[in-house]
Amino acid sequence: MVTIKPTLIKNARLIDPAKSKVEDGAILFADTILDVGNVSGAPDGATIIDADGAHIAPGLIDMRVTIGEPGAEHKETFKSAGRAAAAGGVTTMVMTPNTNPVIDDQSLVDFVLRRGVDRSGGVHILPAAALTKHLDGDLMTEIGLMAEAGAVLFSNGDKPVVSSRVLRRALSYATAFDALVANRPEDQYLAEGGVMHAGELAARLGLPGIPDAAESIMAERDLTLAEITGGRLLLDMISAARTLPALKRAKDKGVKATASVNVHHLVLNENDVDGYRSFAKLSPPLRSEDDRKALVEAISSGLIDVIVSGHNPQPAEEKRLPYEEAAFGAVGLETLLAGALTLHHKGDASLNTIIRAMTLRPAEVLKLPQGRLAKGAPADLILIDIGAPYKLDADHLRSKSKNSPFDEKLLQGVVKTTFIGGKPVFTT
Repeated sequence: MVTIKPTLIKNARLIDPAKSKVEDGAILFADTILDVGNVSGAPDGATIIDADGAHIAPGLIDMRVTIGEPGAEHKETFKSAGRAAAAGGVTTMVMTPNTNPVIDDQSLVDFVLRRGVDRSGGVHILPAAALTKHLDGDLMTEIGLMAEAGAVLFSNGDKPVVSSRVLRRALSYATAFDALVANRPEDQYLAEGGVMHAGELAARLGLPGIPDAAESIMAERDLTLAEITGGRLLLDMISAARTLPALKRAKDKGVKATASVNVHHLVLNENDVDGYRSFAKLSPPLRSEDDRKALVEAISSGLIDVIVSGHNPQPAEEKRLPYEEAAFGAVGLETLLAGALTLHHKGDASLNTIIRAMTLRPAEVLKLPQGRLAKGAPADLILIDIGAPYKLDADHLRSKSKNSPFDEKLLQGVVKTTFIGGKPVFTT
């Protein structure tokens, strides 16, 4: 076993997601955090880094990452996703099950756990297993066996479970294993054929729209099923203000419901599609400015628990097409942090709130030891210059695919060093 030499980072600004303020201090760590805050000193032989006022935070936990391997390695591999994640400060990724073959049995869960750690450069890759066989929405998978094998949640990927009966059975069965069930709330019949948010802009552009009711109707159903079964439910990547009242009612009742939001929906809106910008074609679609503001408020209040990248790599030949024909999806591993920090720089949300939604809250939802600046926690850490400005050039992204709606936009927030288990895996 390799012993990790201790590292002391001093003169830092500590972003502890369990607190409501950012504090000056230092952090001492090996493979776990040894001391944090007012650290008295470092042992002989320790590496000492002067942060010079830069911020230290737990490594980000991204709960919504699509990786092409196995089956679509031309889009993304474990290796390229690991490089992108480390550069973006993401130390743990939850990988969606929509691979080829689909991650719908324990041998494939084991494959991801073994192959991912070997090829990701140290970034933790945790599998989300399929909720139904082949993601076809009909036959429930062996949730218990895959949970035992290491699946951290169960999802139908980009395909919402249409059958209320199947989802009810899955939520009920999952309670025996305290397993988390994630579902995209979208009525497939209302959304059918739509390519952007249904509104005045869609009408002007002559594009078929997806109404916000397609999300809110299914969210009501999913939350009701979670209530009657007692199952743990994650509303996956909600996008509409219309969905939020149902989520609040469910939480107030004690329903075991959580929700995530794609960072793009917190920063961008439907106007970013104007000009038929296919790199801004997402599922769910970018919605109105009122929706965006409501989602930001829901993050600030804690109603929405988790911010994700929604990382969905698509090659140029599938994105550089007429808007209606282009594939849905955007890469986001490298821009998750900088995108979310936009809310801090604009004064829309506190720094602790933003970091908490990408560290402590996902760790709590997934029952992971990461996401904390606390003694004994894994030393998965990032050193950040949160004010450093840059203009994103998507061609320089480390992902195999370059489909970012932030392309050519000005962002602030650069990861200087990423540590995983106390070991530096990325340095600028």
